[in-house]
Amino acid sequence: MVSNFVSQEELFGQIMKARTRIYQVAEATPLELYDMSGGWTMLLKREDLSPIHSYKWRGAFNFLKARETEARRLGVAAASAGNHAQGVALSVARLGISAHLFMPRSAPRLKVESAARLGGSWVEISQVGDNYDQAAAAALDFCRTGGALYVPPYDDVLVMAGQGVLGDELMVGPHRPDVVFVQIGGGGLAAGLAAAIKTYDPGVRIIGVEEEGQASMKAALSAGEPVTLEHVDVFCDGTAVKRAGTLPFHLLKDLLDDLVTVSVGEVSAAIQKLWQVGRVLSEPSGALGLAAARRMGDQLKGLKAGIILTGANLDFRQLAQISRRAGAGMESRAYYQIRLDERPGAMLTLMKTLAPLGLNISYLMVGQNHHQAAYPVLGLDGPRKRAEKLPLVLAGAGYDFRDVSDRVDLSFRVAPFQPALFKRPFAAIFNFPERAGSLTEFLEWMSPLGTISYFNYVHTGEQVGRALVALSFESDEKRARFLEELKKRGPHYNRLASDTIEALGVTEESRF
Repeated sequence: MVSNFVSQEELFGQIMKARTRIYQVAEATPLELYDMSGGWTMLLKREDLSPIHSYKWRGAFNFLKARETEARRLGVAAASAGNHAQGVALSVARLGISAHLFMPRSAPRLKVESAARLGGSWVEISQVGDNYDQAAAAALDFCRTGGALYVPPYDDVLVMAGQGVLGDELMVGPHRPDVVFVQIGGGGLAAGLAAAIKTYDPGVRIIGVEEEGQASMKAALSAGEPVTLEHVDVFCDGTAVKRAGTLPFHLLKDLLDDLVTVSVGEVSAAIQKLWQVGRVLSEPSGALGLAAARRMGDQLKGLKAGIILTGANLDFRQLAQISRRAGAGMESRAYYQIRLDERPGAMLTLMKTLAPLGLNISYLMVGQNHHQAAYPVLGLDGPRKRAEKLPLVLAGAGYDFRDVSDRVDLSFRVAPFQPALFKRPFAAIFNFPERAGSLTEFLEWMSPLGTISYFNYVHTGEQVGRALVALSFESDEKRARFLEELKKRGPHYNRLASDTIEALGVTEESRF
């Protein structure tokens, strides 16, 4: 690690040298233009189309190429939760250098497998510890005892220079930005990019972006020096750094025009927006810039904003979590818990009350937990102006309700219920067509016969919505009529097996 501070001018000189090395591996990544609502233009820098689907290879290759003789003689080691490891793996395979990569046991499998594939026989991977800091400690100890050259992920002038070529590419093309949003983990990318852009045009605003649960640079700026955070959120695993780099900090304290933090919900909504406008699928840290730009809204009107999609190394299993959290990051979606009297038709009345707003129901969770009242949680989304009217409509209709958009249990789809309250229950997975009014239509004919004791539904983006439902009936005759009507009308359903019903806690005594 370079210990002496580096000036903007010195770093820019290194960036110019880095260009000749970087383009030995790959050409400049594409810059795509999108007209965004609010009257601004997004200049989307597609680092997801780089050789490792992330910008990280730039710094790793520049470092190793500049110190190739030393690296070849000593061998190298690096620590990473994913993208930096892939960058080092690609670089050593190109240069024919042996490397030992240390990755935490919690690193996404996709990134571990990709590093192994990119590095081939030149790379050995050890998964050590539960987080990046523990893996880094193991890598540094390996270098101390074995004499290998450590490849830092961000706190080095050669690494920053390699990343800074990205800023050079933004400025030498035909579409120069007025403002650039750049994500910050350790700060290497932001420092290199800012040094390049500000050298070309000091008037371009550079706005650093951190996820609020891992804001190490914000903490450093507040303290006047890098400090170690006690805990970091790892949703944006590519930027989950407890301590900002020393060299990046001393550059960014003068080069940043602003530093903002965004929520996990806003990041998820930005991932969704990238998919909607460009059919681009970003990893969470890759969408930080757009999350911050969307928050600024009208302030960007008429401007060209540089957004760096820093990577697309996304664990596919994370998509479900991103989809749900995207709702919390959209101003047009909210989750409300509403008190209903425990009586037939109560849910239908609520649906009819909300129908004129034209909002989509994306989430409905309720379990019978009291003999007098039910407390369903509804997630609704739609145009912002309509969504803003929702509290007024509920209050005007006399409902007791509260906004629960930030409540933790929604992520786990918890719907408490007491099976002993169920009467002659019928449980099934119902398949509803995903269109406005389908739930209301079901309730229209069901309500005179039975009541909802349990309903668990979340929108998945499919054409068919699936809900786990348990219904109660006041008499055997009404239950039989419902089953007969169900055969005629649909919706299609899969009746639950007896062992599944028992797993829900519904006893024989409560069924009849």
